[in-house]
Amino acid sequence: MRRLFPVTDQTVTEASAEDGREWSPTELAAAYAYPEPDAGGPPVPWLRANMVSTLDGAAQHDGKSQPISNATDMRIFGTLRGLADVVVVGAETVRQEGYRPARARAEFAAAREAAGQTPVPAIAVVSASLDLDFSLPLFSSPEVPTVILTGAAAAPDRIAAAYKAGVRVVIAGDGMGVEPARAVQALGGLGHTRLLTEGGPRLLGQLVAAGVLDELCVTVSPMLTAGDAQRIAGGPSVPVPQRFSLVSLLEEEGFLFGRYQRT
Repeated sequence: MRRLFPVTDQTVTEASAEDGREWSPTELAAAYAYPEPDAGGPPVPWLRANMVSTLDGAAQHDGKSQPISNATDMRIFGTLRGLADVVVVGAETVRQEGYRPARARAEFAAAREAAGQTPVPAIAVVSASLDLDFSLPLFSSPEVPTVILTGAAAAPDRIAAAYKAGVRVVIAGDGMGVEPARAVQALGGLGHTRLLTEGGPRLLGQLVAAGVLDELCVTVSPMLTAGDAQRIAGGPSVPVPQRFSLVSLLEEEGFLFGRYQRT
């Protein structure tokens, strides 16, 4: 792994030493640390997304992101989870990717305890219909109870089924759907200020359109897939393209790991 940006004298000096060396969990955590809250002010939720894309813009291959990823991308994936209070994910991604509860990682245990975090991040599933299998481990046996974000008009029997499974249901919309800004505020109200979303593309598109995304961590995979796979964000477009600034850029084996924040 080597750092390409920001470029400093230290970056140039360390480039040869970093090239080909696997970064430690501590180094990765420092590279992806959440911004420090303003001094004296209340904690404000910070929403970051983590996605992977091929050179030709595909976010998946055969419906899954794993084929376009690599080992370093998965280490960064684990690091971002290790830093987060909650992982926000769309219901379709839960179904397609076979989501499981977050697992405790020994390398982050001390830091999470010091920061007052739970041993693992909660998983928050965004679902209007609650068409989910509540017998799956994500709902039946997580270390931290799974949260479902839904609308006020969700079917009462599905809400009851979620409660019966031990899931925490949070209303974040007046109709069937979830309003992104209300979802962020609701998670903040639960004490979750370090937010991470792993998509999928439809959910990320909704977050972008609502203007609530603060940061995007994107892995550019040196692969071409063609086909008709979705890109990392879909759904409604924004009236004016949103500008993000490059914060850091890492590289390994042709994979680029970028971190962008809203300007």
